[in-house]
Amino acid sequence: MKKIVLAFAILVSIQLSAQKVEVIKFSELQDKILYTESELTVFNFWATWCAPCIKELPYFDELESKNTNIKVYLVSIDFQNEVERVKKFVTKRALNSDVLFLDEKDPDTYMSKVSQEWSGAIPATLFVTDLGKTYFHEKAFTKEELEKTVKKYLN
Repeated sequence: MKKIVLAFAILVSIQLSAQKVEVIKFSELQDKILYTESELTVFNFWATWCAPCIKELPYFDELESKNTNIKVYLVSIDFQNEVERVKKFVTKRALNSDVLFLDEKDPDTYMSKVSQEWSGAIPATLFVTDLGKTYFHEKAFTKEELEKTVKKYLN
């Protein structure tokens, strides 16, 4: 009986961790970008309606579990009133990375602050080293491209 209770507790804790979506304003995201604590911090900007974003999410979600010196934030830029939709999406896909819901009305107010290179297209990814060096990519990654890019920025 103890094994059944323990297994249930583990399943519930995994499910609850996958459901966590932190709603933040851009100023809070900016703090996370400026004050990184890992050797490499990755901010992947995506939305539930973006097919290329959805395809690459598992690659980003896997990064942190494979590398202790990498921190991954999956930053949803879905529309303001879609927090519940994002929570359901995250739960259904059992994402384990920290998911941030960017609660901002106008993307034009923050995109250029993330990177001057950002035209507004997603998926988009910002890599930040522990030395404060930033690298921005406005494209979808294959698993191999992402692993190669991460290796490059870690060295």
